Amino acid sequence: MSSPFQLDSLPTLSRSTVDRQEALRSNPERLLTRWPNARVVLLDDTGRTPVREGESSLATRKALGFGDEPPADAVFLGEFEGVDYWSLPGSPEGDPVTVRMQGSWGIVEEVPRVDGEIWVELRGYGDRLDDTSAGLFTTAQALRNWRRQARFCTRDGSPTHLTQFGWASKCEKCEREEYPRTDGAVICLVHDDSGVNGEHVLLARQPVWPPGRYSVLAGFVEAGESLEGCVQREILEEVGIDVHGIRYLGSQPWPFPRSIMLGFTARADMSATLIPADGEIEEALWVSRAEVRAAFANSEVRDADGELIPTPIAGGTRTMILPGNSSIARVMLDAWSHAEP
Repeated sequence: MSSPFQLDSLPTLSRSTVDRQEALRSNPERLLTRWPNARVVLLDDTGRTPVREGESSLATRKALGFGDEPPADAVFLGEFEGVDYWSLPGSPEGDPVTVRMQGSWGIVEEVPRVDGEIWVELRGYGDRLDDTSAGLFTTAQALRNWRRQARFCTRDGSPTHLTQFGWASKCEKCEREEYPRTDGAVICLVHDDSGVNGEHVLLARQPVWPPGRYSVLAGFVEAGESLEGCVQREILEEVGIDVHGIRYLGSQPWPFPRSIMLGFTARADMSATLIPADGEIEEALWVSRAEVRAAFANSEVRDADGELIPTPIAGGTRTMILPGNSSIARVMLDAWSHAEP
C-alpha cells in the first residue's frame, strides 16, 4: 500500500554544517583571538559572492587582509572545523570579464569573472555548492538583506549600528535593540483526491514569471494566523478552491529578502473550478504525474543560446519549466513525482 509522500532530500538552502550558537558571537575575546585565522565571505552590492570556476565551495578570503581585527561592518557567520567565518562587503577586483552561466529558472545570466573566479548569486548557484558553502552563503545573504532594511530605529527613526557582531542593531539615540527578522511563508503542493498521493498536481504561474515557468502555490503568513490557516486562505485566494488534509513536509530559508518557506501538501477536489486571482495568478492548471516526470527528465535540454526548452503539457497546448534547484518547490515536486499514487 502506498504511503504519503515525504521530501526525498534536504532543500538546497537548508543545508549547513556551520555552528552558529549565540554563545560564539557573544564572546568578543574569543572572536578577536581567532580573527587572524578566520575566513571572509564577500558579498557585492547585488548579493553575489566569488567561487572558483568548476568548484563547489566559496572562494573565501583571509581575514587579516581586512585588518588586524574585524571591521565595524563585519558579520560573524559561525564556526566549522576550527575556522571562524565572517561576511564583509566586497566586489570583483582587477579587470573582470562577463561570462554567461545558468541562473534561476534555467535562465542564462551574465556574471563577472576575474582571476579564475566567477561572482554568483545564491538563487541561481546555491544548489551547486557544498553543504558548508550553501549554509554560509544563505546566512550571509539573510543578514545582509536584514541590515539594509534596519539602518534606522523603528521607534524614533535614529540611525542604528550593528552589535553582537552583526546579529543585532542598536539605536544610537534610545538604545533600542532589534534583531534579524524572518517572515513566515507557506508553500503548498496541492494534489487531487485519487489514492494516497493523487494523480495530478496543481501548478500555477505569476504574470511576471518567464514564459513556461510553473510552480506550486505560496504566500505569506499573516498576523494572528496559523500555518494551516494560511495554507487554506492562500490557495482559496489565489485559485478559488478549498483544500483539506494539510500536512507539513519541511522548510527552507529563502533570504529574498528574509523569508522562511514552510512546505506543506494538501488535497483538493480536481473537479472544482479554478479561479486565478486577478493580477496575481496568470494561469492555474492540473498536471499529471507523468507530465511532471517528463519535465524533470527534460530539465537539462537547452537551445543554442543555453536556455531551457520547455516540456509540452496539457495535450501539447502549453509548455512547462519547473522551479530551479535552489527552491524547496522543486524538492517537493520531485518527491511527489516519484511517489506511488
